[in-house]
Amino acid sequence: MVAVGDIIAGKVAKVTNYGAFVDLAGGGSGMIHISEVANTYVKDISDYLQVGEEVTVKVIGINEAGKVSLSIKETMQKGPQQSQGPRREGGGKPQRSGYPPRTWSRPAPPPSTGDAFEDMLSRYKRSSDDRMSDLKKVLDTRRGSANRRSRSK
Repeated sequence: MVAVGDIIAGKVAKVTNYGAFVDLAGGGSGMIHISEVANTYVKDISDYLQVGEEVTVKVIGINEAGKVSLSIKETMQKGPQQSQGPRREGGGKPQRSGYPPRTWSRPAPPPSTGDAFEDMLSRYKRSSDDRMSDLKKVLDTRRGSANRRSRSK
């Protein structure tokens, strides 16, 4: 039986356009979603994986039905971004030489000030009300200018 966090060897049994199914060593199987194959954008998974290929995967989830979610990119070293390039000649995106690799991340949440929930909610309501009033002013101005144009014709 596998557990979340285990790193296991396996063999690719089937490749689909959304991921790959892997037969795990010791029995069982799981799926690697296309987003978990490499640290870069993967357009065609067959550029990275072929049926029968041996892979090392990490178990990242097991749902209620017992389906196992796997990841290859979780097994890669942390630190500087390493990516497995496409294996076929001419496959994948062309590399941008001379530029740092693109990274996509969400902005960091604002640091916590230790305020009570009610204070944070109050500030949110105030800023939301300010934004809504600004939006209403803009919409009213636009509606007014449209009405003036239609009357003058």
